[in-house]
Amino acid sequence: MRKKLWINLALLLVIPGLLFTVSCAKKTVRTDSAVSSASSGEAVDQAKLDEEARQRAIKEAELAAEQRRMMLAKQQFQNEDVYFEFDSSALLPEAQEVLKRKAAWLRANPGTSVIVEGHCDERGTNEYNLALGDRRAESAKSFLADLGISGYRLTTVSYGEERPVDPGQNEESWAKNRRAHFVIK
Repeated sequence: MRKKLWINLALLLVIPGLLFTVSCAKKTVRTDSAVSSASSGEAVDQAKLDEEARQRAIKEAELAAEQRRMMLAKQQFQNEDVYFEFDSSALLPEAQEVLKRKAAWLRANPGTSVIVEGHCDERGTNEYNLALGDRRAESAKSFLADLGISGYRLTTVSYGEERPVDPGQNEESWAKNRRAHFVIK
């Protein structure tokens, strides 16, 4: 019983003593000017963070827009064909304009290599159409080379009548199939 009394007495004196020493720690009292300067400093820091976030968002948007422009230019390069007259590999003025745009794109993308595919309509023999498709692809390649595009970046292949864009049996369909098509490697 005495042991229990001593424990209770020790707890009764020790616990309030600990609470008294801990609770009496001095705190610095801020004046209104200290509080206002701290809050204005926080406001300046927040404004800097907001500005940095806004600048980062602008850069990301510009980068995304540039990537979209590059992707659209690449798609246009591949989707814009050069067309030829019946039984001819001579470049029309419209075809030359298309090739000038393609040369400008190739100059802007110097690491890009291209396959120039020559195509024909279904009239004529397979051998004749393969030869005509080759002449069409070589005609487009030599025009691009004359515009300053290195020949090692350009490869030609002839598909003749094997890969028609339009399987129709009329002049409109045949005109679509007489083309040089460009594929980026």
